[in-house]
Amino acid sequence: MPGSTFGTLFAVTNFGESHGPAIGCVIDGCPPGLSLSQADIQIDLNRRRPGTSRHVTQRQEADQVEILSGVFEGKTTGTPIALLIRNTDQRSKDYANLLDTFRPGHADYTYWHKYGLRDPRGGGRSSARLTAPMVAAGAVAKKWLHEHYGTVIHGYMAALGELPIPFEAWEHVERNAFFAPIADVSLLENYMDELRKVGDSCGARINIVADQIPVGLGTPLFDKLDAQIAYAMMGINAVKGVEIGAGFGSVAQKGSTHGDEITPQGFRSNNAGGVLGGISTGQPITVSIAIKPTSSIRSPRHSIDRAGNPVVVETFGRHDPCVGIRATPIAEAMLALVLMEQALWQRAQCADVQISPLFTTSLSNNKTV
Repeated sequence: MPGSTFGTLFAVTNFGESHGPAIGCVIDGCPPGLSLSQADIQIDLNRRRPGTSRHVTQRQEADQVEILSGVFEGKTTGTPIALLIRNTDQRSKDYANLLDTFRPGHADYTYWHKYGLRDPRGGGRSSARLTAPMVAAGAVAKKWLHEHYGTVIHGYMAALGELPIPFEAWEHVERNAFFAPIADVSLLENYMDELRKVGDSCGARINIVADQIPVGLGTPLFDKLDAQIAYAMMGINAVKGVEIGAGFGSVAQKGSTHGDEITPQGFRSNNAGGVLGGISTGQPITVSIAIKPTSSIRSPRHSIDRAGNPVVVETFGRHDPCVGIRATPIAEAMLALVLMEQALWQRAQCADVQISPLFTTSLSNNKTV
């Protein structure tokens, strides 16, 4: 189906449905010789998978990845890499009442009008379940980027609903279910418990940072690096906004503040988010995304059926009261896929261009967005 392939030189074709027998992807264009095992990919899939805390969907999926092709004796061969993730805990009966109705905030209405039919089971093709194959593909891109440039891509939750989350330290991010950079997440847990009691949901803000980026990735005009990043982030389910660097905060900045001054020792700031003129500066790439509240909630909502009659919709499936809780590994993966694609384009077009950096551009103490 059109729209299921991301990238050109590092092309990832995503397939499957939420309640089908399996989901997965085919990666075409991965360079040969990369050491790759299922364990390399499983790390990020485990970070994204459902059922890991009381604050996310209780659908129990192991999300065990299988490498079906493209790897021989632990090395990528340069041929297509097929990755498969089997669905094992579908509960399609939860969606029996939605065949003829449209859930508010979901893609039910638009899918039906576009295709003339739809798979109501867990949202079918529009489900966030389809982000798992992208996380798997992103893990491959992360590994290649780290081995070639030392690139590290990591993210964290910066806000849960109306609760801002201050950045304390990266070390806290992997120690809680929220990917929050704080030591004490009791306030976040209480907030989610209250939402669940009343059958409602909330949104989230996720910040992603890529460190150790080479200078020169991206191209002018329509394939700008930041444009490609925004395109990738908007392809994530429930994302409604993207900021690069200072983002909308730049509206209130003066030019004397926003323009990142350069000294012989490096840039003095990073309001540009690591991109100037659509091309990477070598500074950390900083991205922030806004995720809307989960549309599947227990509270009755007004809608219509396929005949246009008014109905009241109640959703009974297992859903994340905040899809942003598991979004950090997804956003990291999509940023990795963009950087991988742009790195391959750079090698193809400018492999003979060798310009040594004038200074070390990574701002190691300035990694928050």
